[in-house]
Amino acid sequence: MGTGDKMRNVAEKAKGKTKEAVGRATDDPGLKAEGRATQAKSDVKQAAEKLKDAAKDAKKH
Repeated sequence: MGTGDKMRNVAEKAKGKTKEAVGRATDDPGLKAEGRATQAKSDVKQAAEKLKDAAKDAKKH
């Protein structure tokens, strides 16, 4: 995974956690759900990047 991609995914996950926390604090279920969705999206991207890295490593060996 490229460093830039990794940083973007971490930032996106943090953004999702913030949205979820604000949604919880303001009793806004929509914002809370949006935060969870953002986190899930980040997790999926991170998993895809890890798979790409594993495939590249497998080709090298």
